[in-house]
Amino acid sequence: MVNLPNFLALLRVLAAPLMFWFLVDRNNSLFDGWHESWLDYFAALVFVLASITDFFDGYIARQWDQMTKLGAILDPLADKMLMLAGFIGLVYIERASPWAIFLILSREFFITGLRVAIAAEGKGVAASFAGKIKTVVQMVAIGFLLMNWPFATEILWFAVILTIYSGYEYVKGYFWES
Repeated sequence: MVNLPNFLALLRVLAAPLMFWFLVDRNNSLFDGWHESWLDYFAALVFVLASITDFFDGYIARQWDQMTKLGAILDPLADKMLMLAGFIGLVYIERASPWAIFLILSREFFITGLRVAIAAEGKGVAASFAGKIKTVVQMVAIGFLLMNWPFATEILWFAVILTIYSGYEYVKGYFWES
């Protein structure tokens, strides 16, 4: 059950609280004397490395035929934990709009519930192309917000639009096309 793709997903599960710690525990005595920007850099580094494992765990699982039931659970869980840590941490340090994050997380929870209901019916749901693009744009938005780069807020709101649209595609596909 523990193969390389699952190990990479597990690393992402562990990276999420580490990134969150850099964002929300800035007064920790371990960080005495550190400039706040260094905490941003470390959070961004953890996020980028974890995001890279997201690509590779799926690629390796498919190429090496190492897809497992554990991986099917662990991979989306790791993705959600990483995004949750990033988005909540960014709201906490006041770099992300609480409304934007509320909309994104509401969609994520709703679609996760819908996917569970679909799975209970014995059906599978593959990620749509819009869903994959949504994830990439969310990752870019988190990266830009962590680094406090220009256009970060605009990218975040673009991610909100894509997130809602891809959620609409899931709902439409389930209720109107099944």
